Amino acid sequence: MTQATPMAAAIARGPEWQKMVAGEPYDAADPELKAARERCRKLYHTFNTSWQEKPARDVLLHDLLGGHGRACAINPPFFCDYGANIFVGENFYANVNCTILDVCEVHIGDNVLLAPGVQIYTAAHPVAVVPRVAGVEFGKPVRIGNNVWIGGSVVICPGVTIGDNCVIGAGSVVTRDIPANVVAVGNPCRVLRPMTAEELAGC
Repeated sequence: MTQATPMAAAIARGPEWQKMVAGEPYDAADPELKAARERCRKLYHTFNTSWQEKPARDVLLHDLLGGHGRACAINPPFFCDYGANIFVGENFYANVNCTILDVCEVHIGDNVLLAPGVQIYTAAHPVAVVPRVAGVEFGKPVRIGNNVWIGGSVVICPGVTIGDNCVIGAGSVVTRDIPANVVAVGNPCRVLRPMTAEELAGC
């Protein structure tokens, strides 16, 4: 079961933070947001460069992530915007070079595997030129179900939900929701086939 961490709960959550996590337009230059990003960078820099044994790295992850279940393992380097908006379940594993831009919440279920180079984006910018140049930003949350395997160098775009038990093929760019119990591949990512009964056995 995912539990919130005390360090993440201690982050200042003023008006711009509230707008950000709600998916509304917000000012990324807000001092509280800048302070939260700086805190995050310091934590993941220590995590990425310390080469400490796993118990010490676990303490850093506990301080960095918004919440995590048991047996959470991330191979450095790992990068994120705030950390506090990332919630992962039991038996989570992310291989090297994982990037999660968590301006909105990212919820990841139990028994999820991320291959090297997976990128999860909740952050977005307006298509219209004037507000984009003015620095307006917004986000959309991402949800990944239980028992999902994400292949190498997959990009998951803002607002996407991936259902339980899915396999997402390497190099895919996931721009829309993927239903449960399928193998999906490509750019843009599309369902290749349903998983067989044998593949789903024991889920």
